[in-house]
Amino acid sequence: MSCRRNKLRPVDFDITQTYSIRFCAHDAADFERAACAPASAHAMREKVAMKSVGKIVTAAIASFVLGVGAGSVLHAQGKVPAYSVAEINVKDPDGYTKDFLPKAQANIKEHGGKYLGGGANKAISMSGSPPANRVVLIQFPDMDTLKAFGIKQTQLEADVGNKYASFRAIGIEGIEQK
Repeated sequence: MSCRRNKLRPVDFDITQTYSIRFCAHDAADFERAACAPASAHAMREKVAMKSVGKIVTAAIASFVLGVGAGSVLHAQGKVPAYSVAEINVKDPDGYTKDFLPKAQANIKEHGGKYLGGGANKAISMSGSPPANRVVLIQFPDMDTLKAFGIKQTQLEADVGNKYASFRAIGIEGIEQK
């Protein structure tokens, strides 16, 4: 800021720490006018300063809330489904159906699994060795859920299922659908 009167440098008075007011006096008369201004003028300046501080705080809080919301949306979009393909050679259909299958279905449901296809004698061989007599395709919300399902399913197969069938399962991470 340049001072046009008498080519003097303006004198800056910064009293923002006490009153949130900053002014520039060009000479003693300017300083006198500013210092002797009515209290209502000082109060008005303080109100204006406080309103602008309130707007800044409100904008900062709104930005934070929007940032958190956008982050949640992006995080949710980052999850892609995961799939399990299970080949099961059932040796004892009655024991498998009565003892193992209800527990396996409860595990699938518990982990948000959704049957997409398969069952007993529902798969065909397109090349290579023939498929097992039961093949199942299941979708899970994401790979972490599929892994948690797999841990519990492996324990269930070891405890009950191996008496009635042999198992081979593969987990596949899906791709983002556009």
